[in-house]
Amino acid sequence: MSEYTVLIVDDEFAIRDMLRMALEIAEFRCIEAEDIQQAWSLVVDQRPDIILLDWMLPGGSGLELLRRIKRDDAYRELPVIMLTAKTAEDNIIQGLDVGADDYITKPFAPREMISRVKALLRRSKGLQEDGRVQVESLVLDDESKRVFIEAQVVDMGPTEFNLLQFFMTHPERAYTRGQLLDQVWGANVYVEERTVDVHIRRLRKALQTPEADYSNLIQTVRGTGYRFSTRGTAAP
Repeated sequence: MSEYTVLIVDDEFAIRDMLRMALEIAEFRCIEAEDIQQAWSLVVDQRPDIILLDWMLPGGSGLELLRRIKRDDAYRELPVIMLTAKTAEDNIIQGLDVGADDYITKPFAPREMISRVKALLRRSKGLQEDGRVQVESLVLDDESKRVFIEAQVVDMGPTEFNLLQFFMTHPERAYTRGQLLDQVWGANVYVEERTVDVHIRRLRKALQTPEADYSNLIQTVRGTGYRFSTRGTAAP
């Protein structure tokens, strides 16, 4: 489960420090914020894979940041675990209704927190227990950062791997080039949209192997961009 980035949002340094140490031992990369303004900037600039979000924060509640994330099409699928001392059922329901994926009440054991983070990442990214996502004989292994077709390793670059991982974990939805840039390259990386077309061509070529051809799963959606689909080909 290494190389995933966790955004820790809590105004208490001691809690952030405890969470960071536990997560880094489990091979996560951590970034931190002490209020919702800092947190939102990190969401946009560094695009974490998951957020640990405290309920009570200076300058606005964690619930306010959660609403902002879930209202934005670019970030609404970002998984969020609420950290709260509030155990009343109404508070828990309120957080889940706004869009929290899970919650942990303080105090909690670091091992429980790590287990919940890993479980939520697997669900949100469509990964199996072993970190794999599969379509027929096309297998993407997140742990080893390799792709297999009919058990044969496919040669592809890291950008093509990241692009394929995003597609395979977000199938059947069309994305514009701008959305793909934000999701795969990051909102703080400034490259031209036609860069996406170059990497799409490289990805399709990599998916054409002697064992099988899966290049047609990366479909061009006229007037929009691209999608990953197993339901037939799109209009050219």
